[in-house]
Amino acid sequence: MKQRKVLTSVMAAVLSLGLMAGCGTTPQNAEQGKPQDAKTGAPETKKEQAVNIYTARHYEVDDVLYAKFTEKTGIKVNVVKAKAEELIERLKREGQSTSADLFITVDGGVLNNAKVEGVLQPAQSEAIDKNVPKQLRDKDNQWIGLSTRARVLVYAKDRIKPDQLSTYEDIATDKWKGKVLVRSSTSLYNQSLLASLIELNGEAKAEEWAKGIVSNLGRAPEGGDRDQAKAIVAGAGDVAIMNTYYFGQLLNSKDPEEVKVAQKLGVFFPNQQTTGTHINISGAGLVKHSKNKDNAVKLIEYLTGEEAQALMSKENYEFPVNPKAEKPELLKSWGEFKTQQLDFAKLGEHNKKAIEISNKVGWK
Repeated sequence: MKQRKVLTSVMAAVLSLGLMAGCGTTPQNAEQGKPQDAKTGAPETKKEQAVNIYTARHYEVDDVLYAKFTEKTGIKVNVVKAKAEELIERLKREGQSTSADLFITVDGGVLNNAKVEGVLQPAQSEAIDKNVPKQLRDKDNQWIGLSTRARVLVYAKDRIKPDQLSTYEDIATDKWKGKVLVRSSTSLYNQSLLASLIELNGEAKAEEWAKGIVSNLGRAPEGGDRDQAKAIVAGAGDVAIMNTYYFGQLLNSKDPEEVKVAQKLGVFFPNQQTTGTHINISGAGLVKHSKNKDNAVKLIEYLTGEEAQALMSKENYEFPVNPKAEKPELLKSWGEFKTQQLDFAKLGEHNKKAIEISNKVGWK
């Protein structure tokens, strides 16, 4: 009898130890079936899905698109806005500690500069490759085009007929003396236009063109692209160099006076019989030390999709990079046009020379 009691006690002890062992890794107050924090024993909370953007774009439609992306995916979009050069330097300084996942900016030269500075990495995605033609992506997919804008000639419809216009080179000839308007050469838009002419025509001809533009100015460069349009209507000149999306903004402005200005102007796409109209690009690059790489790629896929592309074009009058995206009626009314065929990286490679030429010929 005594031996039987001892055996029963031992079995009870073993059973008790087994139950303790089975429960030893789970605190008594833990919720059944949920992961636990190793230190506190509290139920683990699911990590918030996010993607962090450093952007030099400052358009309202971008914020709308980010909100729509979050609504569709549950991925929160956090945005830091600054000038592109500042953001590139910040990415270099932060290195592996950066919180940024995407770098977004305008100008192919700036995008290439980010690549050269080593702050980007390839974004691999079949969806992106399908959405964006090869010529609107970096050859290594370190940046992806989001939109394009054409730098065109805008003219006074009451004084100039379209058949009087032809090329960028032509408005630098003597017949346009005192009739040309353009913003400062400090504008990246003008630097990239001149850089494209350096690539296509060579430095000597590009310098001759810049000199001719300065000689033909109706007034000293001042203001932005929309100010050049207003100056045409005011009689300061007959033709201006201007980005298409600024003209779209004027024509659809909430200010009726700006609408009246745009209605008196025409849009001409130069160099259709030669090298094509200069276009520039805005794009996104996957940051080298991204902590949310998958989410960042998903955002690029969304932004280059038909729905987002159509909205971006409708609200900001930029040309979509996705050929299947619907364009607004204004852009359709301009028709199809031939574009310059060059590597956008060249805009950055020739930027310094473009600035040197501008200073040399007195383009303020």
